[in-house]
Amino acid sequence: MIQLKAQYKKILSDYILNQNESNLYIGQNLIKQLIQKNLTPEDVIGIHKQAIEEIYEDLPESISHAYDFLIEVMVHFGLKVKEHQFLLVKQEEMRIEMDVAAKIQNLLLETTIPTPGLLDIGMVSIPKRKMNGDYVHFLHDDENYLGVAVTDVVGKGVPAALCMSMVKYGLDTLGYANSNPSYVLEVLNKIIEKSVDDSMFVSLFYGRYNLNNDIFTWASAGHEPALFYKAKENTFYDLESKGLLLGILPEIKYVQHDVKLEKDDFLVLMTDGVTDFRKLEEFDSRGYIKQLAVSYSRLNAQQMCEEIYKDLERLQDFNLDDDFTIVIIKK
Repeated sequence: MIQLKAQYKKILSDYILNQNESNLYIGQNLIKQLIQKNLTPEDVIGIHKQAIEEIYEDLPESISHAYDFLIEVMVHFGLKVKEHQFLLVKQEEMRIEMDVAAKIQNLLLETTIPTPGLLDIGMVSIPKRKMNGDYVHFLHDDENYLGVAVTDVVGKGVPAALCMSMVKYGLDTLGYANSNPSYVLEVLNKIIEKSVDDSMFVSLFYGRYNLNNDIFTWASAGHEPALFYKAKENTFYDLESKGLLLGILPEIKYVQHDVKLEKDDFLVLMTDGVTDFRKLEEFDSRGYIKQLAVSYSRLNAQQMCEEIYKDLERLQDFNLDDDFTIVIIKK
């Protein structure tokens, strides 16, 4: 260390006398030795202070105090830098974990849109962040029934994704699209109530479409009401159905309802991320969505979903407040 201090003093003294690029370059190369000695920034300032005091024997005491102040500042600066670097490392680790979790979620919860008979089905599901708190699940049973579940988990991130996997597990265990929606919700409620944390709740709209008679039967567990467009009347009906969120109480009964679709009728199933316009006070979001749906009704179901998404995204300056999921089923 004594040799290093002497070397630093010599380089500093030469630079003060000549102030040329060669001396500066020699000083820069000394950094390698300082790093190898595991010196901190305050140690380097201490070496610099000692060298200055030896070069200028009549150095004012105030300058020495200024260096002492700088050393104390650099001690705390170094601590903050280390803390910042630690947080950056943790943030990067979390980013990598979230990327992996998102890929696993996409793989486990991948949704295939069926193409049954005379029905036209479209879907758009866009997460607010990497992990999607919404989920759509289809069941198609031997050309007789189509089941569709639109789900929204109260919560975000990995816990929401794990909860969503329980919903998928429950729907897969049912296995048949002809199950009554009320029964489906009761089974899922028991699974979720037993399997997930008390802070996690799930809203779910489940519908069963009878492909033989075009009867759509639905039930809801605290979910955003779907829309039913009656083409002959050019009128929308809200598919209301009161039911408690899944996962709150184990023994809950859910009521189901029926509606019949005719040619050019369609259903709009969605999560509350579609209707939630927090930045627009007193805005009739459901009324606006109805207008959009009618204006795009000449398109196929997938195009309708995409155009509605684009319109609502523009309306909110391309910054949606929540996960966005919409499903349209046209007769």
